[in-house]
Amino acid sequence: MIVYGKSVLDEIIRTHYPVKKIYLKESDDDKFKAIEQLLKKNGYSYTYTTSKHLEKLCGEEKNQGIVIDLDFNYSDETALNGNLIVLLDHVVDPHNLGAIIRTSVGAGASAVVITKDRSAKVTAAVVKVSAGTVFRIPVVVVTNLANTIERLKERGYWVYGTDMRGKNLFDERFIPPVAVVFGNEGEGLSRIVKERCDQLISIPMFSSIDSLNVSVSAGIVLFEIARKCASMKN
Repeated sequence: MIVYGKSVLDEIIRTHYPVKKIYLKESDDDKFKAIEQLLKKNGYSYTYTTSKHLEKLCGEEKNQGIVIDLDFNYSDETALNGNLIVLLDHVVDPHNLGAIIRTSVGAGASAVVITKDRSAKVTAAVVKVSAGTVFRIPVVVVTNLANTIERLKERGYWVYGTDMRGKNLFDERFIPPVAVVFGNEGEGLSRIVKERCDQLISIPMFSSIDSLNVSVSAGIVLFEIARKCASMKN
């Protein structure tokens, strides 16, 4: 996978993520000398090349003079632990996936779960939208989300599903460990996933809008859960 940009490189260095190759623009700019020193300090090799070659590699002129070639590594269910897990029931838009991943990291979630079929996977677009934070959190691919939910429940997780007919989000206490399921952009939660959830929750609307974009909903729901879980520790 070819990814690019300073924020993406910063996250790769931060997480010591393995890469195949790093390309930097040929330049006398001091910022590239600083990047070079940072790469050396963290054990990454790199190659200087032309702006034209960088654009050819990533198909994007605005690459900030940094292009990285890497393989993205998915995780399995052994990565599912911690107080907050995010599950996505066939979210298909890469921009939604990237935004939800970034929000999940910000809210302190320990993993994001996607389905093997009929779901967006991690692409360069997802990496870009997540601002590279996709390298900070396990992205777990499962074949059957309903079965994964059952296994989480057996381990003591209370599983919430987001649905506009659910209980008011702001009235719920949220005692960790918690898992939250967000549904497909058009259809919401599938019937079987909805049935497996312990409880459905919704964001109250103050006008005639039925629902919000799934990535926007994820931001509201996850930070409300994070806020309430944090308050329980104090």
